[in-house]
Amino acid sequence: MENTLSSSKQNENTKVFNINFSSFIMALVMIVVLMIATYGLTTVIPHGEFQREVINGQETVINGTYAETEGGISFIKWLASPFLVLTSKDAVTVLAISIFLLLVGGSFYALDAAGTLAYMLGSLYERFNEKKYLLLAIVSFFFMMLGSMVGTFEEAVPLVPIAVALAYALGWDALVGLGMSLLAVGCGFSCGITNPFTVGIAQSLAGLPLFSGVGLRILTFALVYGVLILFLNIYARSVEKNPSRSLVYDPESIVRWVDIQYAFCYDKRKSRSLTCFAVCIAIGIGLIIASAFISTLSSVIMPVIGVVFFIAGLVTCLVSGMKAGKFWGSFFKGAASVLPAVLLILMASSIKYVLEESKCLDTILLYAEQLTTDVSPLTVVFVIYAISLFVNLFVASGSAEAMLLIPLLAPLADITGLSRQLVVLAFVFGDGFSDLFYPTSPILLISLSLIGVNFGKWISWTFIFQTIILAITVGMLALGYYIGY
Repeated sequence: MENTLSSSKQNENTKVFNINFSSFIMALVMIVVLMIATYGLTTVIPHGEFQREVINGQETVINGTYAETEGGISFIKWLASPFLVLTSKDAVTVLAISIFLLLVGGSFYALDAAGTLAYMLGSLYERFNEKKYLLLAIVSFFFMMLGSMVGTFEEAVPLVPIAVALAYALGWDALVGLGMSLLAVGCGFSCGITNPFTVGIAQSLAGLPLFSGVGLRILTFALVYGVLILFLNIYARSVEKNPSRSLVYDPESIVRWVDIQYAFCYDKRKSRSLTCFAVCIAIGIGLIIASAFISTLSSVIMPVIGVVFFIAGLVTCLVSGMKAGKFWGSFFKGAASVLPAVLLILMASSIKYVLEESKCLDTILLYAEQLTTDVSPLTVVFVIYAISLFVNLFVASGSAEAMLLIPLLAPLADITGLSRQLVVLAFVFGDGFSDLFYPTSPILLISLSLIGVNFGKWISWTFIFQTIILAITVGMLALGYYIGY
């Protein structure tokens, strides 16, 4: 398997570069267009401000206090706004997010290079291969937890071929393998129990305690997991009973994938490294939970968690037998791969900076308030969900989308009577689940191209599942509204 896996990675790197580059360009163009439109807006709409007050440590817009004032921004200042953000009141947040992304991106890249995550899957297979449907549930839960607790999504791509080989070895097909890996990790990422990339960043920008309101997200996770397991079980049993029922049935593919399944070999060092990784992640989760009760910790939890991830990656890789030089090489390569996301974050956050500096942000909020005057707050929640779904079609980066939308949506919540917590939840749902459906999602395209599954087949297979998930998320938003979430 060692040789097969490395050749798969080479194939992946080629495809990742092409798809990610085009995806980055699409997001870049979208944000540049928005930046230009924002500058044009500052020259034509009135300038004004709402008064604000601090309630429970959170700055809140006071409804009915809007007044026109002097405003505007120079062209040079607009041009330099992605860098001037680092001199604004949001500088600490932007820097913390950027450092966090670099640390986590580098650490996961090193963990993959060390073979730790693949070994973790192999351990599960060795232990549960005689109980295949229990193994299906465990592997799916493993991937969902990776996505939901630590924000893994892109980092799971190298594990997708392993999950597909596992599915074929157990008598299923590529779609079951994609379901218990890609679909599962995407669902977990979207539920976002403690997802630092969506929930963490959005709550920081909205002025909410980090990872607060976790109860409704756990309930969503449980419901989505239950639907996922039912969906995969029904399909897997159908394929096991009659392989020709597979939507991707190909006898040659079955032979090819079964041929590359690997025999798990116990490795004492890698087993120890998994223990180290589990301990470090447990410490990180403990700090996240503690931050809900310790305000001092809450204000610095994102960089702290980034450091915990870095330590987890470093210790795990070294214990597994990776040389220090190889670790640093992998870490910096992984961190470098995240730099485009950091650039998108700076550019996206510059939009809020320009609107604030020109005194136009509150004017837009006033217009939004007037448009929603005769609309129920619950309808506004659904509109926010739809906006997030639409924007994610063009801006695939969850962190960049958060920087773009939350500064506008959080104050809108104040003046329409919604809770910021519910607005964040609507954003998280809209940003995450659509990544499993949109043809502009680089992670989806990369994974499908690695396995050789047609995008149309994927949509055909997941359509009913996606429809059910849409109904669940709409129901969760409605429940959140009625219980005062």
